[in-house]
Amino acid sequence: MAGDIDLSRRGVLVAGSATAALTTVSPAEAQTPRPEPEPSRMGVTLQVNGARRSLEVDTRTTLLDLLREHLNLTGTKKGCDHGQCGACTVIVDGQRINACLSLAVMNEGAEVTTIEGLGQADDLHPMQSAFIQHDGYQCGYCTPGQICSAVAVLDEIRAGVPSHVTGSLSERPRATREEFRERMSGNICRCGAYSNIAEAMADVAGTGA
Repeated sequence: MAGDIDLSRRGVLVAGSATAALTTVSPAEAQTPRPEPEPSRMGVTLQVNGARRSLEVDTRTTLLDLLREHLNLTGTKKGCDHGQCGACTVIVDGQRINACLSLAVMNEGAEVTTIEGLGQADDLHPMQSAFIQHDGYQCGYCTPGQICSAVAVLDEIRAGVPSHVTGSLSERPRATREEFRERMSGNICRCGAYSNIAEAMADVAGTGA
């Protein structure tokens, strides 16, 4: 009909081509780099191994990178950087966490304990001494995370926190090898020192399990 819009296939294609031509970016524009947005920064204050530390960091900075790159606490290791190996385990407000999965700014005011805060060469934590006595490490890369996690596991058991293998929720869990294996399953040892780690934990727990 006269005056009606041409909705033929040819008309649609012609209209589409015209629109594409109008929105085409010139080669010069395509080669011009877009400026990178300025990173957002924020102040954060933590209690790290008993010392108050205040820093300004990129809001994308993980707790792991804050510890290693900003505070030079390199005992905490970066393994998978995806929360799968446990090498970066630290203790935050009494709870063990994977530092690679937690943003630094999420931990404002938190108390953070790393392997350096548990003990030093001349004053070892009992768990560190037990790992040495029972050969709970080989290459040692996962050891800081293993020790931090092991310390927190015994605290969990003492506090009565159940695990997937705890027999009864109405009874307090016991420091058994089964509990150790389940609770430490997020800490990977590629050298396979698992049995020795369990022996070290049993020694500290006083169970000889």
